[in-house]
Amino acid sequence: MNYLSVNQQGWDRRVQTHVTSDFYDVAGFLKGNSSLQEIELAALNVEGKSLLHLQCHFGLDTLSWARLGAKVTGVDLSIAAIEQANLLAAQAGLNADFVCTDVYNVAEQVAGRFDIVFTSYGAIVWLPDLDQWAQTIASKLNAGGQFYMVEFHPAQAVFEGYSYFHQDEPDIEDEATYTENATDETDTFVSWAHSLSDVINALIGAGIEIESFNEFPFSPYDCFEGLTKEAVEVELPAGKTQCERFYVEQQGQRLPLTYAISGFKKA
Repeated sequence: MNYLSVNQQGWDRRVQTHVTSDFYDVAGFLKGNSSLQEIELAALNVEGKSLLHLQCHFGLDTLSWARLGAKVTGVDLSIAAIEQANLLAAQAGLNADFVCTDVYNVAEQVAGRFDIVFTSYGAIVWLPDLDQWAQTIASKLNAGGQFYMVEFHPAQAVFEGYSYFHQDEPDIEDEATYTENATDETDTFVSWAHSLSDVINALIGAGIEIESFNEFPFSPYDCFEGLTKEAVEVELPAGKTQCERFYVEQQGQRLPLTYAISGFKKA
């Protein structure tokens, strides 16, 4: 099975459903709202910096970074997603470059190096080889440049019946999309589990010096079964902001649902 072709076709078919969903709120974005979440907003200062966003889907987060002053390039496997990203950039009046390629070809398909390489939420499960992923990141960073990722915690997946540890054979499933406007239509997707140690060791092996590693007992998205919502006021660079958090408890204790890693390429 050609996993790239299978996943590309699935993501191509999902784009229009996602663009019209409340989950992504494209209308709100075009009115000036940001799609970025509190974790990454608290961690990154992008003003005046070049930023490469890997696996950017149809570009909402990429363009939200552009609004904060970054010179952005977004990369995604899906042709339909990149077409939609370019359309949204034009509608929002934002400068951005978007390139349709898989992560492992970024070094050849995307010119130049960047101050920041960014990836987030549900991205790395689509990749079979994290060592190659990390080498790609290092190849696109300026000396001293920052890598930042925020992801769903692999421990959460165990409660849904998936492996915590990487397996050579992928999970192959037919599934409907995760937005509230999903139909009964399903697409086939190929994915891999990656433990926290896999992620961290791949980055270290590629020459990324880990500055911080943080885990969070909440998701900014209502995207798992059995989540409870709470509203909290958080201090962000733009000021105090009301944010929604979604959590789940096991025997009265909250589970880790997200994590973030920040590191720098060795000079």
